[in-house]
Amino acid sequence: MSLTVLDWIIIALSLLVCFVPALFFGRRAGKDTSEFFASGRAVPWWLAGLSMVATTFSSDTPNLVTDIVRRDGVAGNWVWWSFVLTGVATVFFYARLWRRSGVLTDLEFYEIRYSGRPASLVRGFRALYLGLFYNCIIMATVNLAAVKIAGILFGLDRWQTLLIVGSLNVVFATYAGLWGVLVIDMIQFFIKMSAVIAAAYFAVTAPQVGGLAGLMDKLAARGGPGGLDYTSLLPDFTNNWDLAVAVFIMPIAVQWWAVWYPGSEPGGGSYIAQRMLASRSEKDALRSVLFFNIAHYVLRPWPWIVVGLASLIVYPELSDIQTAFPKLDPTLLGHDIAYPAMLRFLPAGFAGLMVGGLIAANSSTILTHLNWGASYLVHDFYRRFVRVGASEHHYVQAGRIVTVLLFLASSATVYLMDTARDAFGVILQIGAGTGLLYLTRWFWWRVNAWCEIVAMASSLLVSIALLIAARSGAGLSAHAGLLVTVIVTTICWTAAAYLAPPTDRETLIAFYRRVRPFGPGWEDIRRAAGELPPADADNIPRALLGWFAGCTSIWSGLFTIGLVLYGRLVEAAAVGAVFVVSAITLTWVMRNIWPEEINRPPGAA
Repeated sequence: MSLTVLDWIIIALSLLVCFVPALFFGRRAGKDTSEFFASGRAVPWWLAGLSMVATTFSSDTPNLVTDIVRRDGVAGNWVWWSFVLTGVATVFFYARLWRRSGVLTDLEFYEIRYSGRPASLVRGFRALYLGLFYNCIIMATVNLAAVKIAGILFGLDRWQTLLIVGSLNVVFATYAGLWGVLVIDMIQFFIKMSAVIAAAYFAVTAPQVGGLAGLMDKLAARGGPGGLDYTSLLPDFTNNWDLAVAVFIMPIAVQWWAVWYPGSEPGGGSYIAQRMLASRSEKDALRSVLFFNIAHYVLRPWPWIVVGLASLIVYPELSDIQTAFPKLDPTLLGHDIAYPAMLRFLPAGFAGLMVGGLIAANSSTILTHLNWGASYLVHDFYRRFVRVGASEHHYVQAGRIVTVLLFLASSATVYLMDTARDAFGVILQIGAGTGLLYLTRWFWWRVNAWCEIVAMASSLLVSIALLIAARSGAGLSAHAGLLVTVIVTTICWTAAAYLAPPTDRETLIAFYRRVRPFGPGWEDIRRAAGELPPADADNIPRALLGWFAGCTSIWSGLFTIGLVLYGRLVEAAAVGAVFVVSAITLTWVMRNIWPEEINRPPGAA
């Protein structure tokens, strides 16, 4: 890509607008770990929600969606659209509980929910497992996309791209803390949305594509392997059953509740929990998660999908991309690289906006993961087990050092990956089977720390066994392997709930009084505590209605936009009517489900 002076000016302005405001929060972030990792628990819902969206709006996401569309059609996106069920469940069943817990990180939860050495063990292990190992995989996936984009646009090597984006991200992550991350995320979201909409427009209006109508006609004439309809919103259940099982039935029936995936954790967790815990009230926590899910699934996907569909016309085969970009490193060639390959249609000015947007997309995700991972390693491991009782200044400095080391480790991991889709599959597989535990632990007192340890160990061991089997030629399909992992892991941790030593009764009573979970799973503890059922218990039917209405409104809003783009206006009107009814129902539930006590400070009885 040849950038003009106008492009460079726009890139410079984009970076200045994004990053300069964050400089004003460096002094505040350095006060203590609460400010550095949780923004002093004073974040309004709209800022927390925008930050969540911006974090998941990473540089690898357009590549991933393009990869999915080119392989499995638009319906292939159900592998992540199914997580709507998880996200909306967090709004109505978990956001308030997280905020009431009053912990600094979601891993601190373990030592208020469980007791004894096992509680400390699971907290320390997950701090290293998630904060270092898992977090490095996520950041490496994001930076792999940046490497591919820079390779297509500028011909940069991996180390050059990593050095450029690393210098920017590490400086701001170490200096500005979570406040700086939130402010950068807010501004970056709007820049990125403008950039991807522009990319979709110019991709569709390219001469080879011929507008939306031309795109639909050419895709219909081209078809996909096995008669695949690339534009269908649902998979073909009659002619391609295996694909339907992999991208729709398994995600809807199993994956959404069984798999731990950052940003879509059953029951909330990782940086989603971090934002909820940083919110200024329970109401802000739940509103931020609802806003995140609407923006995440309704506003963002179609500009990426449109580019992915257009790329099928411009680059029908991977060899066409290699021919168009002869200097591209062959090891980077994959369907996910079609997205940056389509950016060559951007005119002057918009090319600069896209480059600025891609830098913003990379930074918003990496900054969050650096801060989130450092919070685990410093607050939940170093402060808890290595250096107890040091000053707040010491822990803030430790957080800054760990932030740098995390980026170096994740950069090294980039060299172990090939495509965004493959990395996505690895992450899902490793987290399989643990999701039901994370949903249940809030509502069943018998879940103990050993359940967590057994779930993590069994999930990892089964995943490794399946990987070894696959390399020996005896592997299962991806969805069969996922199902096996879920079944084995669930059996193991459920057995641990009955066979392992239970959580100390005093710890359970203190947890109940602090968080006030509802449902029959806490009846024994409620009686022991001498407490009345919490007000939430009367709202379970409304919460279920809100969950149903929220999921319906998000999916119908998503499909309405798609049908309008397809030119199928009658169907769009019908689905749009479903959206209106479900959105009205959702609004009513949000206004009537919770009492005014929702603004109670965290941890208050």
